[in-house]
Amino acid sequence: MIGKGVKDLVETEVSIETIADTLKLLSDKTRLTIVALLKEREMCVCDIVDILETTQPNISQHLRKLKAGGIVNEARRSQWIYYSLNVNDKPYLRDILMQLPSMSDKINDQKPNSCC
Repeated sequence: MIGKGVKDLVETEVSIETIADTLKLLSDKTRLTIVALLKEREMCVCDIVDILETTQPNISQHLRKLKAGGIVNEARRSQWIYYSLNVNDKPYLRDILMQLPSMSDKINDQKPNSCC
């Protein structure tokens, strides 16, 4: 019986560690903003760059970290890579995502992009 309790504790620690790592990723303002944008729709890097008014290498670095953390998916279409949320297997993020402000106005205000 003791062995089972220790096993359950180890599994809980792994789960807590995973959640903690995910929350650390989202503690960055830029990454959290990217997640809020992707909550609205999938986007190309150049779209995110335009909305956040920053550089492509900066956004690509944040997206790389979000992808490594399993929070976003990427899909290649021709020469462009599109990003979308990958949170179906992370129920602990649902409430956080619901609390994020809508970014639809920023997306709708975006000028048409010729890059993708």
